[in-house]
Amino acid sequence: MNELISPDADLMKRAAQIRLLILDVDGVLTDGRLFFDDDGRESKAFHVRDGYGIKLVQERGIEVAVITARYSPAVAHRAHDLGIKRIFQGCSDKNLAYTELKIALGLDDAVVAYMGDDLLDLPILTRVGLATAPADAHPEVGCRVHWRSAQQGGYGAVRELCELILRAQGHWSAVIARAAGVLP
Repeated sequence: MNELISPDADLMKRAAQIRLLILDVDGVLTDGRLFFDDDGRESKAFHVRDGYGIKLVQERGIEVAVITARYSPAVAHRAHDLGIKRIFQGCSDKNLAYTELKIALGLDDAVVAYMGDDLLDLPILTRVGLATAPADAHPEVGCRVHWRSAQQGGYGAVRELCELILRAQGHWSAVIARAAGVLP
């Protein structure tokens, strides 16, 4: 199993090329549970560390997008909060949304990373340059990706992926220096 601490050369090469990071929502940005109040309104919990990781990769010029099978106002709100402009919700065919996004941005599969956790994510995971999954992904997904996080979906898996990409692209030292107050 690949680990963030000592990733192999192929993994680092793949991560170094990433220009677009696409994320599933339920089971990736959240723990996969759905909460409904008495009026049927849905709410979701998002981890702040994942959000900070997203902001860090965006600062380094990496586009971030969301492709999810469900529609949720909470997702639209969180994406807006994070500055994610490319949001595809209610996608029964995630592969179609992926193709549209890739064409719109003029990118090849090799420069795209995707994190998904379930069978609906397999069509994209088999195409992208860096296929990833949270630790608790479905076994059929986990065995088909280039890398799995140590964290579960909704508990920092996305942050871990963002850090992997930043390390591979040589940005991690600057992130740490800025956080420590050494750089502006």
